[in-house]
Amino acid sequence: MQSSSHGVPIGLAQLQSTMQAIEFACSSIQINVNPAEAEATILSLRQSPHAYQICKYILEKSQVGNARFQAAAALRDVAIKEWGFLTSVDKGGLISFCLCFLFQYSSLAEGYVLTKVSSVAAQLLKRGWLDFTAAEKDTFLSEVKQAVLGTHGVVAQFIGMSFLESMVVEFLPSTSTSMGLPREFHEQCRDLLELDYLKKIYCWAQDAAVNVTGRIVDSGSDVAEDKLCAAALNLMFQILNWDFQFNKGAGEGANNRTNVFTSDVRNDAVPFKKSERIQPGSAWRDVLLSSGHIGWILGLYGTLRQKFSNDGYWLDSPLAETARKLIVHFCSLSGTIFPSDNGQMQEQHLLQILSGIIQWVDPPDAISEAIECGKTASEMLDGCRALLSIASLTTPIVFDKLLKSISPFGTLSLLSALTREVLKAHVASNTDEETWSWVARDILLDTWTALLEPIDTNRDDALPPEGIAAAATVFELIVEAELTVASRSAFDDDDDCDYLRASISAMDERLSSYALIARAAVDITVPLLTRLFSVRIALLHQGRGTSDPTCTLEELYSLLLITGHVLADAGEGETPLVPEALRTPFVGRDEQHPVIALSSSIISFAEQSLNPDMRASFFSPRLMEAVIWFLARWSDTYVMPLESGNERQHMPQPSSIAVLNFCGEHDRGKSVLNVIVRISLISLISYPGENNLQELTCHQLLPALVRRKNVCLHLVTLDSWCNLANAFANERSFFSLTSPFQRSIADTLVRSATGMTTLEASNQFVTDLTRQITAYLVDLSSKNDLKTVAQQPDAVLWVSSLLERLRGAARATQPQTRKALYEMGVSVMSSILVLLGIYKYEPAVVYVILKFVVDWVDGQIVFLEAKETAVVVKFCLQLLQLYSVHNIGKISLSCSSSLLSEANTEKYKDLRALIQLLTKLCSKDLVDFSSDSNEAETTDIAQVIYLGLHIVTPLISLELLKYPKLCNDYFALLAHILGVHPEKVAQLNAEMLAHLVGTLDYGIHNQVCIFFIYQTMKLVRICENYVHIISLCD
Repeated sequence: MQSSSHGVPIGLAQLQSTMQAIEFACSSIQINVNPAEAEATILSLRQSPHAYQICKYILEKSQVGNARFQAAAALRDVAIKEWGFLTSVDKGGLISFCLCFLFQYSSLAEGYVLTKVSSVAAQLLKRGWLDFTAAEKDTFLSEVKQAVLGTHGVVAQFIGMSFLESMVVEFLPSTSTSMGLPREFHEQCRDLLELDYLKKIYCWAQDAAVNVTGRIVDSGSDVAEDKLCAAALNLMFQILNWDFQFNKGAGEGANNRTNVFTSDVRNDAVPFKKSERIQPGSAWRDVLLSSGHIGWILGLYGTLRQKFSNDGYWLDSPLAETARKLIVHFCSLSGTIFPSDNGQMQEQHLLQILSGIIQWVDPPDAISEAIECGKTASEMLDGCRALLSIASLTTPIVFDKLLKSISPFGTLSLLSALTREVLKAHVASNTDEETWSWVARDILLDTWTALLEPIDTNRDDALPPEGIAAAATVFELIVEAELTVASRSAFDDDDDCDYLRASISAMDERLSSYALIARAAVDITVPLLTRLFSVRIALLHQGRGTSDPTCTLEELYSLLLITGHVLADAGEGETPLVPEALRTPFVGRDEQHPVIALSSSIISFAEQSLNPDMRASFFSPRLMEAVIWFLARWSDTYVMPLESGNERQHMPQPSSIAVLNFCGEHDRGKSVLNVIVRISLISLISYPGENNLQELTCHQLLPALVRRKNVCLHLVTLDSWCNLANAFANERSFFSLTSPFQRSIADTLVRSATGMTTLEASNQFVTDLTRQITAYLVDLSSKNDLKTVAQQPDAVLWVSSLLERLRGAARATQPQTRKALYEMGVSVMSSILVLLGIYKYEPAVVYVILKFVVDWVDGQIVFLEAKETAVVVKFCLQLLQLYSVHNIGKISLSCSSSLLSEANTEKYKDLRALIQLLTKLCSKDLVDFSSDSNEAETTDIAQVIYLGLHIVTPLISLELLKYPKLCNDYFALLAHILGVHPEKVAQLNAEMLAHLVGTLDYGIHNQVCIFFIYQTMKLVRICENYVHIISLCD
């Protein structure tokens, strides 16, 4: 095949007419005249047999910028598509053309055209990088090097710098342009550029910047060299963003990157705190560290900063911003670029940078005042980012001592002062907009987090004494600021206020940073919280009936959120432990321990919500949300903790044991548990319609109480828990809760049954809980006028709620409660089938029915005896047949596109549930805990699955297989069947097999299930009698 760069040359007249057509098309698109026709004209460039000649002609001759832009894009697309058919001369000629265009038209007014051509040149160079020889690469880049070093003037220098930046960005896989090539190609290009040219390019940019420094210093800020220097610094910045691969010293493994910069307390290497670090390796030491390069950039910025100190705009100029970005980047240098000298060189490096940037952030009060008076905050924010980068690489002790060698105070004191001023400015701003103080606060909180977040238990991350005092001061101001904002927002009715009315989860990251700061000085911060909480409670009682408590209630809301984060960690799937920082030595009675005193104060306050008068006066739905959230987080940590006796024996102080035991099983644990359960019941029945509050109760608080069996042992003995269970089972008020909440409560109550002392008691508890639910369903399905009654809106809602409760109970199946839940499911089998037929046109009800059956079978299948298995399998087959007979999954072709899409979505959910049901039945083949040994009575699960497939598969269209989750579940089921029981495929009829293999063919050709190819070939061998099926797979 011959590339389109060869062949019969095109005439000048045709070139001109084509260019005019492209120019007219670009103009038409701009004014939206015949856009479809114009786009077709532009796209025709890519199909032209003379594409290269036309694109080059347009780029050189056209006076329309958009036409030139489109020509460059078309040139790139055609070249990438035909690259494999181009000769080496053609490839090199295309790259040379682009580079020559850049330098020849460097003064072009349309800068976006130069940027596009630069990008095209970089992409074409990368496309041939593995093909070009070293000499050819040098030839391309030598011309660029000469331009960058100033041989062809300042404008050409800037263009060369722009091209090199495009090249660096293009060669990095994370920012590269798609070329239809495997990832390995991009990685090989990255590695070769890093080995052979990256450091050279950095040095070219460095030399170019150094060469123009003198003219910039001696002239004004608007000279051409200023723009060039900014471009050079930006190129250096982009290179340091590189994902360095060859950055390990001798004997250092790929996954053994360690930090040689440790505190003076520990000399062993420890892991870095952050993944955001720059590790160019020892080969870069001479360029970045030994050459005085960093000192030069700090000196340049300092000189220009002083020179333009009266120019309020210079700090936001491209040169100033780029220089600061590069300096901040230097703070993140780490790894083998530093020698193994116990961190001395890295410490000197950070000290050098800190000395250069200290004036950006110090003195904090004067800088904050200047910003409020109109000075730009960009320099101050970059100074904060530099502190964050340094904190990410050091221990608190090393971080603090850096500044002590050049000032009377440590870095922690500076950080504390900065944080205080920023918080003051943030409170004073009184706005929801993202001000400079908002951004600075988040950066500084991240800095505290980087310093205080525990990373390695073998590493000394403790704060020095002055650091503890600084943390305490900062936390006190944080709480004061939060209380001020809360009080101010008390009467704010703006629902769009993102900050003041943010959800608890939205504030979690910021509150977690607060907690780390508080735990760094627990002896001061926890008593502070206790005092603040007690003062607000006293204010409520003093002003009861005489003053508006709204402001105080908002302050309590904030205090509860902050305190919850300070006292306890989020479980994140695991049982959280009492934070180590809170197990501090304490001299005095146990009840006076700060953690115990604060916890007791909040529990006592929460208990007042049980009083109807107090609840009406103080406990608004919003405050109750904070109370429930706090109780959920706190109880998961402190109520009857499971830490072993051996661990307690190693506690340094008895007071540490007191923190663990004050709500233990033999202390106040049971009484506190009782209070929490009573409060949860109140939140469910006394605040109708408060979905946020009920969600916290159902999805966080109640599940936290049943997470551990030792808690369940006491929970089920409480009258309050029995009252909750009885109310849920028998009181209609609980049906006002949304279906997911009812499902969650049922799940929680059934899980608590594991705390019963005997199997009989556990099963009886579940039976009592579900008896009324099953009775309702059986009664409803037996009504003579069911078709009429069932279609009433309240009946639909009622049935959905009952089914969701059954589903929640089924999801909580455990060995102790398996029998009662099996009987529950059997008792409603007939009702389920009746309701499926009645509600065949109610997709929501159908889906809940299917999900209940899936969850029930999932919980039961591995425990079923032979007779029970037969019952369950028969029911599942009836369900599948009924679904098919009623054409519940059928979609009418006459539906409009919107209705068709909606119907597809509903059908997708149903079919996925049915496939999941068949998959659950499959597990009986793999895991079976039943006691039956009589194989003669064993149900043939494989046969059942294939009968199910016979029913379900015809409903699965290739269109539905575009849903990823459905597609994954479907092919996973087939993979299991073909792997375990391939011999039974032939039992399916020819039509069924044809449809089945059609879906397999779709999966293979669309690469949705690559692992399935082997299983598909096995299917073909088994079905060799069906010759026409084999032809489908060919």
